[in-house]
Amino acid sequence: MDYKKITETPSNHDNLELMDTTTILQKMNEEDKKIADAVEKTIPQVTKLVDALTERFNKGGRLFYIGAGTSGRLGILDASEIPPTFGMPHERVVGLIAGGDTAIRKAVENAEDATKQAWLDLKAHDINTNDVVVGIAASGSTPYVIGGLEDAKKNGILTAAITNNPGAPIARIADIPIEINVGPEFLTGSTRMKSGTSQKLVLNMISTALMIKIGRVKGNKMVNMQLSNDKLVDRGTRYIMEGLNIEYAAAEALLKEHGSVKLAIDAGRDK
Repeated sequence: MDYKKITETPSNHDNLELMDTTTILQKMNEEDKKIADAVEKTIPQVTKLVDALTERFNKGGRLFYIGAGTSGRLGILDASEIPPTFGMPHERVVGLIAGGDTAIRKAVENAEDATKQAWLDLKAHDINTNDVVVGIAASGSTPYVIGGLEDAKKNGILTAAITNNPGAPIARIADIPIEINVGPEFLTGSTRMKSGTSQKLVLNMISTALMIKIGRVKGNKMVNMQLSNDKLVDRGTRYIMEGLNIEYAAAEALLKEHGSVKLAIDAGRDK
């Protein structure tokens, strides 16, 4: 490979087993402080991706994350939180992991080495040119992700990549590479740490900004959230109170009548 695998370089800290607990945590925190600055440098590329996604979502397109191990689980986590937070159908943002659903909880041996499996997984969702595929891999060299991005591109689908190794294979393949250089891990090679945290931050940025751009947020409120428990009903009621400047009981009645914060506020303003 003609790129430096930063994620495999030795930690800035050694003799970890000789450190006391407080020192371990302090040194870990020192490394974590570097993450936000690394993510900030990716904002121009994340902007390109969000704008491209917005255009495609407004035409009925979807967002697919593909990854293995920690990266795959983070994609699934982000996708799974879109319906309750923004009231979007589950099929609009989809996370796919090498090894299938079993791999969400337990490692599936050699699953990430299946070069053609990601495309088969994508085809099962009838993927098309309105969709976007985002490959996630700290190393940037996961065969499952490489194969999925290559096949997506061959079929005219926009691709992006999130990696922690600048110049990695998935960054070279993708139309929109997002390269987050967080440096060596506190525990050498353990990409579930700084790399995984940086990926989570970028995924938060992508999906939240997209949902704002397509109108799923009003002001700074989750007005399309699913009212699936008492806590969320209470939160929604308080959003309506603030939006319409009315008492709790009146806001709660509007929410129960209309079933969503957005519809309740719209109805209240029309009165």
